[in-house]
Amino acid sequence: MKAFLILEDGHVFTGTSIGSTRDVISEIVFNTSMTGYLEVMTDPSYAGQAVCMTYPLIGNYGICYDDQESRKPWVDGFIVRELSRIPSNFRSVDTIQHFLSKHDIPGIAGIDTRALTKILREKGTMNGMITVNENYDLNTIIPQLKAYTTGKVVEKVTCREKEVLKGNGPKVALLDLGAKRNIARSLNERGCQVTIYPALTPAEEILKDSPDGIMLSNGPGDPKECTSIIGEIKKLYDSEVPIFAICLGHQLMALATGGDTHKMKYGHRGGNHPVKDLTTGRVYISSQNHGYVVDAEDLEAKNIAKPAFINVNDGTNEGMAYEGKNIFTVQFHPEACPGPQDSSYLFDRFMDMMGGNK
Repeated sequence: MKAFLILEDGHVFTGTSIGSTRDVISEIVFNTSMTGYLEVMTDPSYAGQAVCMTYPLIGNYGICYDDQESRKPWVDGFIVRELSRIPSNFRSVDTIQHFLSKHDIPGIAGIDTRALTKILREKGTMNGMITVNENYDLNTIIPQLKAYTTGKVVEKVTCREKEVLKGNGPKVALLDLGAKRNIARSLNERGCQVTIYPALTPAEEILKDSPDGIMLSNGPGDPKECTSIIGEIKKLYDSEVPIFAICLGHQLMALATGGDTHKMKYGHRGGNHPVKDLTTGRVYISSQNHGYVVDAEDLEAKNIAKPAFINVNDGTNEGMAYEGKNIFTVQFHPEACPGPQDSSYLFDRFMDMMGGNK
């Protein structure tokens, strides 16, 4: 069946429908990872977005449900150049096309994803529609695309109730803003007892449980939409509990302490982004998924925090260390495993901080 990807600037790509045949309007973004498509689809940070995979062949190792980063996929749509319809992998238990259909997610295959990516790089991230309707009307659709916003998606992806992962080590409170499973797993594997809290949990409730450390997770959407959460994070900042924040958590901590964020032209999404640790000078290959970035200058000028990491490609901020506080934050994903020099050591740094707190 034919499918169409319509961008808000009027570009139309024609391909083949994969997954659900319903219409979807979403923010169109691209991911440069060669593998990890299941982790991408199940990353809550992609809620409100349709993802174009730039690697030309997707699906060749199928679907292994053990690799999901959350309980279900969150992408609005999925866009590929060539779909491998017959996977070859001893761990595979499903195909992408069935996985998308089962979760009612529209997709499109067979389009020129390189051309689409070039458009998004030159013009910036834009909204689009995936449809199988051959009688589409651009005059009707384009105003709808321009009006679309992702809205407050954190409330959509967060857990609904508190959950505890038992451990014999430090007690960590994980605020679930759209957390990937491997964040809690990385802490739990280091012996931590991890208590996962819904995003709208008051700071008083978290602090009442006397955690040894607080983790602010990744998540989707515009950080400035999270107004009530920012107020609660300010209260956590004012406590003396060590805090480690990732991605959206990093952005919200900056906003809670008087900093600012802005939307990037097309964001960082992939498993091949080099970041430099400004303390050691070492460069790490990182996994990233974000469309907003912290403006570090204000926080540094006010002596609230200083930059801890920068992106080697474009010089944007990738992490902050807060002055006089046991708080550090990163924009990338240290729980992921994108390269030979991974940044999971940051969890060990967090463990050391909590040890010093006792």
